Amino acid sequence: MADQRSAGRLVTIFGGPGFVGRYATRELASRGWRIRAASRRPDLAGHLQPMGAVGQIHPIQANLRYPNSIAQAVAGADAVVNAVGILAPSGRQNFEALHVTGPRAIAKAAREAGVPRFIHISAIGADEKSPAEYARTKARGEAAVLEEFPGAIILRPSIVFGPEDEFFNRFAGLARLSPFLPLIGGGRTRFQPVYVGDLGTAIANTVEGAGVPGTVYEIGGPEMLSFRQLLDRTKQWSGRNVGYLRLPFWLAKLQALLTWPLPNSLRPLTLDQIRMLQSDNVVSAAARSEGRTIEALGVAAPHAAASIVPGYLERFKHRGQFAHYKG
Repeated sequence: MADQRSAGRLVTIFGGPGFVGRYATRELASRGWRIRAASRRPDLAGHLQPMGAVGQIHPIQANLRYPNSIAQAVAGADAVVNAVGILAPSGRQNFEALHVTGPRAIAKAAREAGVPRFIHISAIGADEKSPAEYARTKARGEAAVLEEFPGAIILRPSIVFGPEDEFFNRFAGLARLSPFLPLIGGGRTRFQPVYVGDLGTAIANTVEGAGVPGTVYEIGGPEMLSFRQLLDRTKQWSGRNVGYLRLPFWLAKLQALLTWPLPNSLRPLTLDQIRMLQSDNVVSAAARSEGRTIEALGVAAPHAAASIVPGYLERFKHRGQFAHYKG
């Protein structure tokens, strides 16, 4: 049932049709918010419509390269969420454009429109000194947002999992095709996977007033798991008993360079992603001690991967959802 306190209020979600955006859209729609789902291709956002009542969710066209389209998207909004981001560049969709220039333009338009609440989705590991361009541009994007909209709230999730994710699905797909999975750097890098539904709830809570303006929150799930542990579980949940190909970081980088001409969908990891693997991706001790975590945003019991992931990796088993039947 929709929350009557939110009925009629308007939020604009940039990247609304995307992986994170769709879960924020669903949660806010359930609370009665009207939603503008802004993207370059609103014609591909039909999957959002069933998440709300007729007319409650309105996909609109907005291009981060055109300030007028951004201004129209935020006009009259009670809150704005920026959930635009990429894991690997493709053509004009590069890190600088989507992680720095775009967020600055959205934050500026929101401030000029008098929007009271702005939430920006970044990533744990954002650091201007990182060897990875992804992390450097995420850090510059945060700085740009806070410069334009000092009261913005920034959410930095660790690796995000869910039915449409690009981690468990990618490695389960690779295990279906290859006798080996790449164990990079010994598989010791630590992650704190967070369920996309919990992130969507945290975003909705922040839209409705949770969080301290101008603060960066680090969003992780209940477990810290190494890269090796994540791959072990991927194999278990997808029913694919493949081996490991141990790759030191230097060799993994060389492999990434050699596969550079291939589409990103066919590459296990890009060079930039391998650079990211050289640092842990977990909630910092400072964030925990200062209360800048998902729990502070009203998600008291985030889901563990084991409670969600096996259900959507079942399709990778030899007989799919019928794998547990005999005969």
